[in-house]
Amino acid sequence: MAADALLRDIFGFDAFRPGQEEIVDAVVQGQNVLAIMPTGGGKSLCFQLPALVRDGVTVVISPLIALMRDQVRALREAGVCAGALTSGNTDEETAEVWKSIEDGRLKLLYIAPERLASGAAMGMLRKIGVGLIAVDEAHCVSQWGHDFRPDYLRIGELRRALDVPLAAFTATADAETREEIVRRLFDGEAPSTFLHGFDRPNIHLAFAAKDGPRQQILEFAAARKGQSGIVYCGTRAKTENLAKALREVGHLALHYHGGMDADERRDTEIRFQREDGLIVVATVAFGMGIDKPDIRWVAHADLPKSIEAYYQEIGRAGRDGAPAETLTLFGPEDIRLRRSQIDEGLAPPEMRAADHARLNSLLGLAEALRCRRAELLRYFGETDVTCQRCDLCDTPADVFDGTESVRKALSAVLRTGEWFGTGHLIDVLLGNETDRMRQKGHDALPTFGVGREYDKRQWQAIFRQMMGHDLLRPDPERHGALRMTDDALPILRGEASIELRRDSIKKAARRPAVKTLVNEEDAPLLSALKAKRRGLAEAAKVPAYIIFNDKTLIEMAENRPTSLDDMARISGVGAKKLERYGDDFLQVITGEAEVVHPTRRKLAGREAGSIYDRLLEVQADLSRGPDGIDKPLSCSASLLAKIASTKPSDEAAMGRLLGDKRAERFGGAFLDVLREAT
Repeated sequence: MAADALLRDIFGFDAFRPGQEEIVDAVVQGQNVLAIMPTGGGKSLCFQLPALVRDGVTVVISPLIALMRDQVRALREAGVCAGALTSGNTDEETAEVWKSIEDGRLKLLYIAPERLASGAAMGMLRKIGVGLIAVDEAHCVSQWGHDFRPDYLRIGELRRALDVPLAAFTATADAETREEIVRRLFDGEAPSTFLHGFDRPNIHLAFAAKDGPRQQILEFAAARKGQSGIVYCGTRAKTENLAKALREVGHLALHYHGGMDADERRDTEIRFQREDGLIVVATVAFGMGIDKPDIRWVAHADLPKSIEAYYQEIGRAGRDGAPAETLTLFGPEDIRLRRSQIDEGLAPPEMRAADHARLNSLLGLAEALRCRRAELLRYFGETDVTCQRCDLCDTPADVFDGTESVRKALSAVLRTGEWFGTGHLIDVLLGNETDRMRQKGHDALPTFGVGREYDKRQWQAIFRQMMGHDLLRPDPERHGALRMTDDALPILRGEASIELRRDSIKKAARRPAVKTLVNEEDAPLLSALKAKRRGLAEAAKVPAYIIFNDKTLIEMAENRPTSLDDMARISGVGAKKLERYGDDFLQVITGEAEVVHPTRRKLAGREAGSIYDRLLEVQADLSRGPDGIDKPLSCSASLLAKIASTKPSDEAAMGRLLGDKRAERFGGAFLDVLREAT
């Protein structure tokens, strides 16, 4: 079957998302492919669909068992024979996978890269008729990527051994990472490369300086009560404390970190996948294996470690394409911590320099003066950006010429020998006569007391922005004392100027407006559809989105389909899901299920369905002949469906389908119906 037909019938989509079709075509044709697509951009479809078109088994190498199991479950729900061989399998699950291989039914086999270490696995893959290798999260092959997995290095060997095309997919890969992927997976021979926009326009971007961060997170969550969300924290203790604080104000919240035992972590993962409205407060240990499409918000209680990490973590929100919100909090302590982690790490000097550059890009995003989306996408090489979905487009920043203030601060750093942190430097600028000030003789400096136009909090904001612009860095060898970078020298000398945002801490506190997924009129129906989905998911013991994702339910609530034909036109409702769940959701919307012949039900949403209906009408008119006096005659439902689907074009072809008697009675009229439909 052609790819576009499978797209509709199996996956329930009328059209490809931007960029998908050309990738699918290249993979179907057997080209080696490297595709860099945004998280939520539909990467999985780009290898799942070709797997159904191409002969043989497609082996999918994926980094996490949870991710594999969820994708296998979703494929099976859509009627695709897929399986996974993982350490988490029961004996029965493994036996079922082997039987489907032996029967020649299996189309997609998911395995972890660690399995490639086994010679037996290599031998098995040689025998089962592999036609394609797909590599998910391909950045794991690169030491420049932020989730390096050494077992990914064996994939190139597998490709050579099986001599089949390979398609590699990732959401984040800068130039160094891309080069290493090509070298490791494709022996340096450039594959067909597709670099598709990194923009996720449905995700709203926002940053805020820390000002009572716990309360900031609680307020953000309160405005999105009942919606699934993730809060990322820098420490294990903070995940537990913040989850407790969220529960105390009425949220359903769990914590997650690497210090929990495996069963506890798995239980949290399962609950998050299956339950609506659950918040997980987690370290970065939570995420790569979470394929939940209806996460409505992601908040960072602490600054992420790099711009790639930030992009991937916020990318877990809104994978269904429906609106999603993000908030990232940051402060000077975050910047110090991230700098020291890089400086004290064991990476070689060139990698530490690259890590500082990545952090600089994230800090530039945090301290952006204008459109935040443009700043983010510029990092990934995109310059043609339309936004209106970030905090700086919502409310333009109040920007001022901060050159004079920055020069005062830099002067204080220089005159104190670059041996002090923010607190002491602010005391110098404010002219605070502390014991330490007198002891060091800093009360006699020319810069002592020159900054009294600002208070302590405002100077803290200026120093934070200076670190964000990489004018100052904490020196790990001087216990975090601030040192000037080369970028600061032109400003200090009066050769360059700099703009700053006015102190964001001073802005009036206001409670955020409640964010809703649909308008007020459709909200009760969406709640009812979610309740039906929850019941079906609990009965089947699967995550709710496996039944239908949020975006599909939102479309149902807004369009209110009244028939199975209407329901089939809703994005995400494929033939298998229409057959399995169509009546249940139609009943929620209309109050009753549609009574349809099973044969006609299979044609729901297709052109053949409306042709079938017209043939049925014509047959009823002619069942006793043109004059209504002949012996009753009719065609079976399956015969009418065959005519509607195959569309015979002349009397001879129609006669072969109908036989002489029926052709004489209905043939001409049926051909007229088919001609009208073309």
